[in-house]
Amino acid sequence: MVSGAVEHVQAELRARADPGKARGMASYMYSSRYRRLNGHVGEMPFYGVQKAGRESIVRTLRSEFAPKDREEYEALVGSLWALPHREERYLALGAARAFPKFIDPESLPLFRRLIVEGAWWDLVDDAATHLVRELVLSRPTETWPVVDAWNGDANLWLRRSSIICQVGAREKTDAERLFRYCTARLEEDEFFIRKAIGWALREHSKTDPVAVADFVRAHGPEMAGLTLREASKYIGESAR
Repeated sequence: MVSGAVEHVQAELRARADPGKARGMASYMYSSRYRRLNGHVGEMPFYGVQKAGRESIVRTLRSEFAPKDREEYEALVGSLWALPHREERYLALGAARAFPKFIDPESLPLFRRLIVEGAWWDLVDDAATHLVRELVLSRPTETWPVVDAWNGDANLWLRRSSIICQVGAREKTDAERLFRYCTARLEEDEFFIRKAIGWALREHSKTDPVAVADFVRAHGPEMAGLTLREASKYIGESAR
C-alpha cells in the first residue's frame, strides 16, 4: 500500500510540475529569514504544484490508499515526508490529516517530529493548527501535558506550535491556557514567536474580544510592536 501511494504521489506531481511556478515558490519560501535560522539546510526543490493540484492527490490517497492500521499510517506519512521535494512534505501532512481515526495521542510523537523537522512556518503551522489542534480539542487530558512542555521547549517551532495550536478553535479555545502560554513567551525577541502570539490573540478576539482586550491592556507594555498590532487588529484602539 505505502509503496503504491508513494509511486502515485510522485507520478502525479511530475505530471503537474510547472518549472516556472517552482522557481517562484522556492524564491518566496527560502527568504533571508529562512537562511538566518536554517542556513541553506532544508532548501528542498519544488515541483511547482500549488494547493489545488495537491488537494486532488490527497483525495486519491484517502479513497485508494487508506492505511489499514497505525503502522501503515505512520509509514505512509513518514515515506512521503522523506521524499526530496517540498510538495511531498505538504502531501505527507495532507495524508496525516486525511485519516482522522489515527489523529490520537499515540500519534503525538509523529506530529512532534513533523514540527521539529519541518522547522519552517509552512510545515509547522499546518501540523500545529490542524493535527495538534484536533488533539487538544478531542483528547485534552492526554494532549495538553505534552503541549504544556512544548511552550517552554528549547525548540522554537515547538514553542510556536504551543501558542498557535488553538487557532481556529473558536469557542472551544482553552483561553486560560492560551493567555498563559502567551504571557510566558512575551519577552522573546524571535519574530516567529512574536508573530505567533499576535496571531493567536487576534484569532481568539473574533470569539472573545473583551478577554483579548483585557489581556492587551494588561500586557501591552510588554508586547513587541508586531505582537501588539496583530493582537489588537479586531478589538479597536480602546484596547491598546
